[in-house]
Amino acid sequence: MKRVLAGLSIAALASLAAQSVASDSVNVDELATGLSHPWGMAFLPDGRMVITERTGTMRLYSPDEGVSEPLTGVPNVDAVNQGGLLDITLDPNFAENQTLYFCYSKPGQDGNSSSVAKAELRNNALHNVQNIFTAQPLVDNGFHFGCRLAFDRQQHLFITLGDRYKYMDEAQNTDNHFGKIVRVHTDGSAPDDNPFIEGDAPEIYSYGHRNVQGLTVHPETGKVWAMEHGPKGGDEVNLLEKGANYGWPVITYGIDYDGDIISDKTHKEGMKQPVLYWDPSIAPSGMVFYDGEPFADWQGDLLVGALKFTHLRRIEMEQGAPGDQHEYLKDRKERIRDVDVGPDGYIYLLTDAPDGKLLKLSPAEKQ
Repeated sequence: MKRVLAGLSIAALASLAAQSVASDSVNVDELATGLSHPWGMAFLPDGRMVITERTGTMRLYSPDEGVSEPLTGVPNVDAVNQGGLLDITLDPNFAENQTLYFCYSKPGQDGNSSSVAKAELRNNALHNVQNIFTAQPLVDNGFHFGCRLAFDRQQHLFITLGDRYKYMDEAQNTDNHFGKIVRVHTDGSAPDDNPFIEGDAPEIYSYGHRNVQGLTVHPETGKVWAMEHGPKGGDEVNLLEKGANYGWPVITYGIDYDGDIISDKTHKEGMKQPVLYWDPSIAPSGMVFYDGEPFADWQGDLLVGALKFTHLRRIEMEQGAPGDQHEYLKDRKERIRDVDVGPDGYIYLLTDAPDGKLLKLSPAEKQ
């Protein structure tokens, strides 16, 4: 039974310890191993999956044939530190146009940038690769790219962009793309009703973010949710609103890695509060609302990968409010980079390692 923590403050919610669940509560199948820091995945209509590897390659996974050789046609990436080939998603009309979109750290003369390209997938190759968006300006470091992708029901493409670490104050400046979530058409142009359409960065949808590595659309409401890394403490789950300011770095529940205070404020008028935050940080990456039949009791719950504490986290949700939290697979000690629900209703995970894995979770049989 779901337990909604009505009346508790966000701070109280954050202090609640997650319940660790025995590993035998779910079955884990290792579908693929030997992946080089896998980062994103997308399910194809024919039952295959396309997987990105941060080091710069893209592969197909087939239940019958396993993992393919690297696809050809993938552009060069700046695979340094956190950068590389990152998230991937399918065009809403993929069955007709075979088009996919991927986010990567694009190298340039003055540094690199989070960029999005579209391409047609035919056989084991990308064709007609076109770069449709490049975050501005370029900088010379390898941190906080963001780079999660999702289409909403209006077929707008949402792209998450990090603050690039050294430029956190720029997350409050709506004339650039640091620390923003942008919304574009499939050609990269900005919709006319974007909130800053007259500015220097008309693609911006929301701002005041740090490093967003989770993005998903709620299967019932159609609303877009995002999840970002805090510094030392203060990872956040946010419900996105057009033109909203999510506060970084003016307000935060975290401190700097060396213990310095980034801000003494957790609230400020005109800045959004997170639906949920974690302190200490769990380093969240990948998120999806469960929608399927195999895990019937999990319907509508939020699933989150945890890099730092090596587990899959389930947050019970009721009418948009978080309740009890549960940790799975912690004893495997594998960093969870991405999480998704397949068309079959099973849960699929990518583990972040030089010898990364594709995992499939199914309910354990009741004894």
